Amino acid sequence: MKPLKNVAIVGVGLIGGSIGLALRKLNLAETVVGIGRRQASLRVARRIGAVTNTTVDPAKGVAEAELIVVCTPVGRIVEDVRTAAEHAPKGTLITDVGSTKQEIVDAIGDDLPHGCRFIGGHPLAGSEKTGAANAELDLFDGRVAFVTPTSNTRVEDYERIGEFWQALGSVVVKMSAEEHDRTMAMTSHLPHLAAAALAATLPEAMFRLTGAGMRDTTRLAAGAPELWRQIIVQNRRHVLTTLEQYGGKLAALHAAIRDGDDDGLVNFLTTAKKNRDALGS
Repeated sequence: MKPLKNVAIVGVGLIGGSIGLALRKLNLAETVVGIGRRQASLRVARRIGAVTNTTVDPAKGVAEAELIVVCTPVGRIVEDVRTAAEHAPKGTLITDVGSTKQEIVDAIGDDLPHGCRFIGGHPLAGSEKTGAANAELDLFDGRVAFVTPTSNTRVEDYERIGEFWQALGSVVVKMSAEEHDRTMAMTSHLPHLAAAALAATLPEAMFRLTGAGMRDTTRLAAGAPELWRQIIVQNRRHVLTTLEQYGGKLAALHAAIRDGDDDGLVNFLTTAKKNRDALGS
């Protein structure tokens, strides 16, 4: 990717901070402007070297941007994209990192101010941790980055965003917003809800009696509740479908144990092990 003169990152948390770190360390941008709501968070981004400049004024932050990456919670992305477009140079390309896509892409549409254009993105990276203090230079290395063009997306815009993620070390996967959300419901949103349900089931009296299995399996439940509420609500239809599928598997497992169906239980566990082994470490 040809180095950019100015990249604006709206929301410099874990993902935004990691993008900034990679851009700067790999010399992919001369100036990286961090835009946020709180000076305290922006100071952390400056301290770790994720940005060269910071501001709480979106208009000032995007005034010279060649590329704008919106890294705010999914419930704010549409508003933040529109605000950025109102103050960005003519024709600026805008992308995001939201873990839902259909509602965001549909709401933004193709008629942004100043001829700015939006193309959805989502790096499959991160953790239950938040904030720039947890940013990592190599967070995107070898990770999938979804890019979700529409029928109206310019080929050159898709290629620019694809090159951007490839330059950060990601493997780019082109996918429609609909297919992205259906996939994430199964591979990301359901695991979070399953971990949350397991953690919520654990009695307080047993907290001190847990081993690594419980802690590892419920790690995702440590994610910020409000952030996850926004994700689940935006992807409600697909999440409900995956919950029904998951519920069917739990019902089958329950029946096998209840009925003393040892063969059924072994088959269930064997399939689960085969599938998990196929995922790798």
